[in-house]
Amino acid sequence: MPGFLLAFAASAVLVAGVLSYAASSQPDGLDATTQRGCVTVEVGGVEELRGECVAQNAAEHRLADSALADYAIGGDEAWVGLAGVLGVAVAFAVLFTVVRAIGRRPSTEAVGTGSDSGPR
Repeated sequence: MPGFLLAFAASAVLVAGVLSYAASSQPDGLDATTQRGCVTVEVGGVEELRGECVAQNAAEHRLADSALADYAIGGDEAWVGLAGVLGVAVAFAVLFTVVRAIGRRPSTEAVGTGSDSGPR
């Protein structure tokens, strides 16, 4: 079983670290849907939405300037692979913590149900 888990972890890191460079920079389904009816134009080096769409009412998230925002490190798309690997590492750490916490719960077996507690 540990061999399977190591192979799974290695595959996840490989996919996150290598294939993340092949991801599309186009808006995903939700973003594309909220941008229907608008056109993106660049004004003074900043992209703006023009027209009528739901996305015009969107505000920046409070963590938009954080280190791993937009699936990149510091906003630099050259580091997308490392951001993916860090994301996988954090996901595995959370999973490991949850599994360990669940494994430590006390047993729910009834007292006195051992092999020597049959009828006499």
